[in-house]
Amino acid sequence: MGFMPGAPEWLETPALDRMAAGGAHLENAFVTTSLCSPSRGSILTGQYAHRHEIVDNTSPIPEGTRFFPQFLQQAGYRTAYVGKWHMGEVDDAPQPGFDHWVSFQGQGVYTDPVLNVNGARAQAKGYTTDLLTEHALDWLQRHRAQEPETPFFLYLSHKAVHAEFEPAQRHRGSHADKPIPYPPTMAESENRDKPDWVRAQRDSWHGVDYMYHGDMAFDGFYRAYTETLLALDESVGRVLDYLETAGLADSTLVIYMGDNGFLLGEHGLIDKRNAYEESMRVPMLAWAPGFIEAGSTIAPMVRNIDIAPTLLELANARSPVAMDGRSVLPLLRGESVSWPLEMLYEYYWEDAFPHTPTVFALRDQRYKYIYYHGVWDGDELYDLAADPQERNNLVRDPAHRARAAAMKGRMWELLDDTGGMRIPLKPAGEWRADQRRPE
Repeated sequence: MGFMPGAPEWLETPALDRMAAGGAHLENAFVTTSLCSPSRGSILTGQYAHRHEIVDNTSPIPEGTRFFPQFLQQAGYRTAYVGKWHMGEVDDAPQPGFDHWVSFQGQGVYTDPVLNVNGARAQAKGYTTDLLTEHALDWLQRHRAQEPETPFFLYLSHKAVHAEFEPAQRHRGSHADKPIPYPPTMAESENRDKPDWVRAQRDSWHGVDYMYHGDMAFDGFYRAYTETLLALDESVGRVLDYLETAGLADSTLVIYMGDNGFLLGEHGLIDKRNAYEESMRVPMLAWAPGFIEAGSTIAPMVRNIDIAPTLLELANARSPVAMDGRSVLPLLRGESVSWPLEMLYEYYWEDAFPHTPTVFALRDQRYKYIYYHGVWDGDELYDLAADPQERNNLVRDPAHRARAAAMKGRMWELLDDTGGMRIPLKPAGEWRADQRRPE
């Protein structure tokens, strides 16, 4: 985001900057699993992936899963989902909890998607980010005209900015001559005592030394990412414009967030899944004029599993289903909180992308402990205050031995308390031609 310290000087995100200036930047927002489907499952259920069991990008949604918009409906809200669903590779059918539905199968495409609109599939023409924005605004306008007194909930779920990146035609080449800010940890010599799997992944589909099996160069990859972001920023601006023009800004909360982070060369990697900061940390903004202090920064940790309970509390709705997250409405109001500032992270090994092992981690406001399951390799411990780029692994340092043991114990305790002491194993999918096993 353009307003962030350390962002490229040439990166322009006026709508996101506008959200931050008029609302709050939640500077320590995280996902509990950095992968599309599990994270979206956590956003919609308020549960860890090991509880909702949508643990990869291909497994279908377990029968009986309930999403929090169902409880908003019960509280009198009209609800809509527009965009990428991708829980179950081929399922784009309307899901429980939504009065209006626009989606597509799987990961989708950037141009000319086949959209499922309330159960009817039709070929659409145009750039997907723009099409989804049009559908979202159309629903808002119709809802405003037909039921002006009925509260609403809209989930606008963009495909952008998912790799491989494809900018809108109007933005292609706009950053072609911009300098690339290579991260210091992109050089292997800058990483101390990293696990063997991290070093090996550099020369794989998700590594800078053989990215996408040699089909892509890093500089073009980075510029395509920032160019693809431009249409997404325009979408955010159009939504805010509509809310202000329609007189809805003073009664509407808008949350902007990603469902996973993304490494752009850090530690020699270019994906997510792992528990490094760039993978598990996500952008999050909250905008509600008159409710959230303009230009404020919220420092305590906020997790994807906190979204559902927060919105339910705001809507005075109740969930009959146990949730692992908590409402962070007090933080949005500018109030202090006393709950533990820690989080559990999990990622389960995938057959289609075997480069990253199963990962569990515990992160508090200063330290992070990372544990790898099923691989003969070293664990990791970082002091994020002294070492925010996670260069210096302290797990073998005698001075930190007790801390590592305590954090490991707390990690297992949280897993046990939330029903996570079993691996939710899923059948392996078929190999696709573009996901060959690494040599």
